[in-house]
Amino acid sequence: MKLTKKYDAIIIGAGAAGMMCAATVGQRGRRVLLIEHYHKLGEKIRISGGGRCNFTNIHTKPENFLSQNRHYARSALARYTPRDFIKLVESHKIRYHEKTLGQLFCDESATEIIHMLKTECDRGHVEWQMPASVSDIRRAGDEFVLTTNNETISTRALVIATGGLAVPKIGATPFGYQVATQFGLDVIPPKPALVPLAFEPEVLTKFGDLSGLSLDVEVTCGVGQMRGQFRESLLLTHRGLSGPAILQISSYWQAGAAKDAIRVNLLPADAQITALTTARQTKLQLHNLLASHLPRRFAESWCEAHQLDKPANQLTDKGYAEFLAALNDWQVKPSGTLGYNKAEVTLGGVDTKKLSSKTMAATDIDNLYFIGEVVDVTGHLGGYNFQWAWASGHAAGMAIVEKTSAR
Repeated sequence: MKLTKKYDAIIIGAGAAGMMCAATVGQRGRRVLLIEHYHKLGEKIRISGGGRCNFTNIHTKPENFLSQNRHYARSALARYTPRDFIKLVESHKIRYHEKTLGQLFCDESATEIIHMLKTECDRGHVEWQMPASVSDIRRAGDEFVLTTNNETISTRALVIATGGLAVPKIGATPFGYQVATQFGLDVIPPKPALVPLAFEPEVLTKFGDLSGLSLDVEVTCGVGQMRGQFRESLLLTHRGLSGPAILQISSYWQAGAAKDAIRVNLLPADAQITALTTARQTKLQLHNLLASHLPRRFAESWCEAHQLDKPANQLTDKGYAEFLAALNDWQVKPSGTLGYNKAEVTLGGVDTKKLSSKTMAATDIDNLYFIGEVVDVTGHLGGYNFQWAWASGHAAGMAIVEKTSAR
């Protein structure tokens, strides 16, 4: 097929990171093409945050991200901050609000963020192929030659922004990992992240009928640099555990080699343990005593599962201490996750050992960039993954601008 067009940059993947990168490069006078294989633009943005897009978190810091190289995200995050993206949002007159823990959401709809990014690309005269698939990528001298279902094209800079494997029903594929492997980059095995967890069958028989109950808990998993601890709500489901606390800890559970038990503190408030300690000599049944602090159905099931069907004052001092300790350290070993269909993002991805933390470029392949979720950088729940998309997309975009001359 005859070569038809040449570009300064081609970005494959028109999600959050891809559109941010394209707009950054295009608005600085470079010729840019965005290729997207899915027939709808920004679907992952549209469904995020309950349809209102948790587009950043004002408390973003490197510690909010998991990676085999825990320092990798630091440079990009420092150079494009939540404040920078908020300025962009405000310039488009998009109204937003803060929920808990610094999370920012659109007042109206996530589609406003999609329209904003599309407008920014239009301002940079970005060209589009959508839907379009890339069937071949090869290196030719100092350029990349791509074959799509429309034509054969070339570019100085190639950016892979194809995301991970989460939510396959809206187009997630392993394409980005395949490109990385083709050009000699390693891939940290991907896993579903920010995902509900399934109970072991034995635990399911004890708690599976409590679906819909929510508890305020503190969950912990992992050791050392890969230790996570979160104080948020836990939701019991007919298959296991969900809710913000579990979505958060799921990444750390999967990152652990042994996949140890998740430790759940059912009574994270000091006042709760104080109240139960004070009630040591009550004649109340333990499940009734516990129901003052936890949903009654859960209190009953928990006491039944631990064979604690007696009044508090009938326990020995040691037995009562063990009762309290168990409440502070309920150990649950999940049987697995609910998979990519229920995951918000992907853990793992293109290994950062051969990527520049400043430019997102491959260190051994000139002008090949990887940004966003395809990279081994996974944020906590709460807007952090979008901030990584904006920051990494902007970092790669500015690097491309510096290396190419304006048309």
